[in-house]
Parts: sequence; structure tokens; C-alpha cells
Amino acid sequence: TRAAARSGHHAGPGGACLAAPGTRPRHPELLTVSDRHDVTFRCMGGDVRLLVEGDDRAGADVDVDVRGLAAAARGYLLDFDERLSRFRPQSELCALNADGRSTVPASPLLRAWARAATWAAHRTKGLVDPTLVSELERAGYRTSQAGHAPIDLTAALVAAPPRRPAQASRGARWRAVGVDDAARTITRPPGLLLDTGGTGKGLAADSAAGFLSGAARYAVDCAGDIAIGGTAGAPYEVQIEHPLTREVTHTAGVVRGGIATSGIDRHLWRTADGGVAHHLLNPETGRPAWTGLISVTVVAASVLEAETLAKAALLSGPDGARRVLWGHTGVLVHDDGDVEVLDAADRRARLAARELVEAGR
Repeated sequence: TRAAARSGHHAGPGGACLAAPGTRPRHPELLTVSDRHDVTFRCMGGDVRLLVEGDDRAGADVDVDVRGLAAAARGYLLDFDERLSRFRPQSELCALNADGRSTVPASPLLRAWARAATWAAHRTKGLVDPTLVSELERAGYRTSQAGHAPIDLTAALVAAPPRRPAQASRGARWRAVGVDDAARTITRPPGLLLDTGGTGKGLAADSAAGFLSGAARYAVDCAGDIAIGGTAGAPYEVQIEHPLTREVTHTAGVVRGGIATSGIDRHLWRTADGGVAHHLLNPETGRPAWTGLISVTVVAASVLEAETLAKAALLSGPDGARRVLWGHTGVLVHDDGDVEVLDAADRRARLAARELVEAGR
């Protein structure tokens, strides 16, 4: 279940689609498109799409250079991938991981990611852990999975071990990671390897969106994690696709913020002993987590938050996911294919009604 833009583009396994605007705008009182730039390119192991629009309504800023904005955002994303990929030996992240010092000079970009990664770990009490590189490599994820033939998800689910929720690692190695902006350094124990993973993609989408803030409407689709915004306040409709049937399971209208998916269907591979593994690890065991959920999609204030909550919810299993996503709109896809939509507004309304009933007793 991945988010992408709905004009015939899919973002790979479990793709979702962000409704592309037609010639007749659905919200003419909010936006009349004067110019539109739509570009897709390879980055971060997948397809990245930038959709940027100007506004032709009276009083709107018609001088916005949507192509120039998109070019700046594209340049930022390519640079981010070049500098922070675990799969690029010359990247800043690989240099950090190879450095034998406890405290290492780090660029503003690398420090920003390290802050985001430790924030995600704190936010999820260690479920979203950026220190599992050695465990990922032992599971078979040593190189990028981009371009590899996918393994059948249904067969993988049949072969998977019994389901149980993941737990945070008792060692909590991520707590040893520190960022000092004044000294321009990152501190961590030598030999502790870090991976940007989903937090990197979320941060990249949010940061690239900053280059597009002058556009009437925009979407930054980083291989399925989408940042949406714009001055017009006109929504995009994001269609979430089922990872097994490829049917649209839910449509969410997003004016600004982020939508992201965490799913075991994204990276599946065969292990040396003939088993099946994926990239979402249980921090407690260091092995792939099979929790009863195939994917979780979340809408939040930012892509980083949406990505963090989606991964934490999936790792928590069905019951835990409902607790993790309280107050957020989310879509859970269970192992048996059932789809569960968590509507934030509906849940708040039911809670308020229950409180009124209890208060009247």
C-alpha cells in the first residue's frame, strides 16, 4: 500500500494513487490551474514524483515559476540520496558508520537526519530504531532491492512464522546517538551503524516540500511517501491500493501534511535457508517482524510523522496499531486481506458521545 499520484503512475508494490487534477478543477473556488509541472525521476531506490501547480484566479500570484520550484526540489532530493544512502559507499552516512571516533564532524543535512531518527525512536519508545543495520544485513538486506524481482506476498505470508507484536530492544542503542549543532557533530559508540530508512525518506519529502511552498498546490511523492501543500488550500485525493488485490481500499483528501505507508510487501527476499524475509525488523529479536499486518498507511501533519507512526503501528500488530494511531486517520491491511479504516474524526466523535453519556449518568 504505497502512495503515488493517480494519473496512471504507480509507486511499485502495494501502490496507491494521488488523484491527478483534470481539466475541470474539483475546487474552482480554491484553485484554477494556470500552469502545471509534473516530473518523475529515479531516487532513493524508487520513483519520485513532483507535481507543482500555479493558480490563475484573480488575486493569486501568477508569477510563480513552477518549473523552477520543481527543479530546486529535484536537486535537493538527488543530493539527499547521494549523501545519505547506506548503499552508496562514498556517502556521508557510510563515512559516519566507518569512522572509528566516538564524536564525528557532521554536515547540517546529516545532523538533521540524526535528529529526525532519534525523534522517531523516542516517539515510538524504540520501535522505530535506526541502529539495526547489522541485523538488516544478517537478514539479507545488504544491498539495495531496487530492480530485484519481487517475491509473491501470499506465498511469503503462508511460509511466515507465527504472528506476534514486535518489541523495542532492551539495549536501546539509539539512546547513545547524540547531535550537537553548536559543535557540528554526531556522537555515538564506534561501530554502531545507522540507517536512514523510512525516517530519511520522510525527512526528504518534508524538506523538498519547503522548496515548493510558493506554489498554489504541490505534491512530493518520494517512492510512496507524499508531502502535500500549497497556498490555495485545495486538496489532493490519495487513493490507497490493497497490497494483495491492487484494488483501491480507501481515499483520503489531504490539503497539507503527509501520508506514508509501511508495508512488508515493499522489500521481500529469499534467505539462504529458503525462508522469506523483509526489511521491517523486530528490534527485540533483530529478525523480520510478522505481526498480523501487511501494511499500514497513515495521514499526519508531516511525512516524517506519518512514516514513523505507520511503521510503529505495523510493528505493534493489529491491537497495538489501533492504540498507536489514536487521533490519526489510518488504513490497516491484515494478513488475511481484510482492510480496517481508522477515521480520526469518527473516533473522536464516538469518544465525545461516550463521555456525554457517562457524564449524564
